[in-house]
Amino acid sequence: TNAARADVGLNAVIISVDGTTPKLLTVARGPHEDGLPSGHLDDAADRTLEQGVRRLVGRETSLPVRYFEQLYTFGDRNRAPGGRSLAVAYLALVRHQDVGGPAHPRWRSCYELFPWEEWRDGPPAALEATIVPALERWLATSEPGDLSTRKERAELTFGMGHARWDPVRVLDRYELLYELRLVGEAATAGGRPGPGLGLPLALDHRRIAAAALERLRGKLAYRPVVFEVLPDTFTLSRLQQVVEALAGQGLHKPNF
Repeated sequence: TNAARADVGLNAVIISVDGTTPKLLTVARGPHEDGLPSGHLDDAADRTLEQGVRRLVGRETSLPVRYFEQLYTFGDRNRAPGGRSLAVAYLALVRHQDVGGPAHPRWRSCYELFPWEEWRDGPPAALEATIVPALERWLATSEPGDLSTRKERAELTFGMGHARWDPVRVLDRYELLYELRLVGEAATAGGRPGPGLGLPLALDHRRIAAAALERLRGKLAYRPVVFEVLPDTFTLSRLQQVVEALAGQGLHKPNF
């Protein structure tokens, strides 16, 4: 197009809850992979970054979104082909509804992307079958000077040893799994995603989604953001159900 385009990328992490399943909206990024709704800031059309992200979400998904908050700016080297690329990511919360549009949007379970984050039925199978053995190998092959740091990182991130599982450490866990080459995005240096735990997304979009889920889980205890995914009227039981879905763990009803 001839529209003026600033060299600033935009990504939208759109989260809802369908029944007892937290859902993330993805769009087609090619014939073989999906990613987050994304685009570039348009100098002619977008007075602010939020106007830009609202425009791209409307264009790619036709989804009305009330709640946006800026998440983070991602600019690591090699996050995208062709040189360093900056992207400002936004977290959006919506009530669950059918979606459609030219970018072929679809809802996917957050735990399809992050199967190790779902603890409502106890420790996830991937933890004992794949992740813990990989962490133990990582620790066993440590240089003596690195062992204590690696051990502390494994314990705090995945609740090993005497540490407890912290549901908020979503991004830390994804980044450690990436370092251990257990996720598809780390298995290949560009091109189609390789095998690994969970559903890979284009570029670093699953890392961005992990940052968004971490932000959302951190806010559940002190801000009423969860109301953005609920209807105008709801029961206390439904509220607890939605919070448990997003947190990935059950909550004691009297305490809740």
